[in-house]
Amino acid sequence: MPHIPKAFFLSHGGGPMPLLGDAGHQEMVACLRHIALSIPKPDALLVVSAHWETTIPTLTARKNPPLIYDYYGFPEESYQIQYPCPGEPALAQEIYHLLAGAGIEAALDEERGLDHGVFVPLKLMYPEADIPCVQLSLVNTLEPSTHIAMGQALQSLHQKNVLVIGSGFSFHNLKAFFGATTKESQALNQAFEDWLAQTCSSLDYTEAERAERLLHWSVATGARYCHPREEHLLPLHVCYGVGQTPCSEQFRLKIMNQESSMYLW
Repeated sequence: MPHIPKAFFLSHGGGPMPLLGDAGHQEMVACLRHIALSIPKPDALLVVSAHWETTIPTLTARKNPPLIYDYYGFPEESYQIQYPCPGEPALAQEIYHLLAGAGIEAALDEERGLDHGVFVPLKLMYPEADIPCVQLSLVNTLEPSTHIAMGQALQSLHQKNVLVIGSGFSFHNLKAFFGATTKESQALNQAFEDWLAQTCSSLDYTEAERAERLLHWSVATGARYCHPREEHLLPLHVCYGVGQTPCSEQFRLKIMNQESSMYLW
């Protein structure tokens, strides 16, 4: 039986819009469904969402996690979405010990549920909600090195058929989503996407060079236009930490009329 990928960075779109039939998310929806069908089904999922930041890496450790509707101003139906996947407290405990073993102080949260960075893409990929899921927070210092190290500590999860998912967005400039598109804005968006794709996929870099590029991502052309704040990019750093190789597949697509991408390791 083929192995599952080690890690998958996905661009999760705008709030619940991918689940509401929004035209600007059609490519994203199709891409996530294609990927879920093209890889072996994981036994469990660890999802790092851009929408949870804590002082130290924190894991959900609840047996039946509720959903957190952490978005505002959407139709009533978006607050009725259900995704009753089981939690996996034993896996959360195991991941806690993996982080501790790598010298990374971590915590378990037995109360928190799953935010939309988790349940929106998972509802598209695995609508049966039958795969146990644990969520891992970002660290609120937003240091790239911290998040690569977190991923490195989790490399052995692959042997247990656990897929690490980084749920962020390769483009996350909220003003740009709702503002006018110009030649300059398109060029900045394209330049950063090209840089990111090259960084993640090129065989010409050593892993030390690839890590160095990701550590200093903000100097790339278009970086701060695409990410005024980096929380939606850092789940990719965790995925790279898990993978430690060039990505095996990349997916380029438009989401909400912006160039975006996803990466499998």
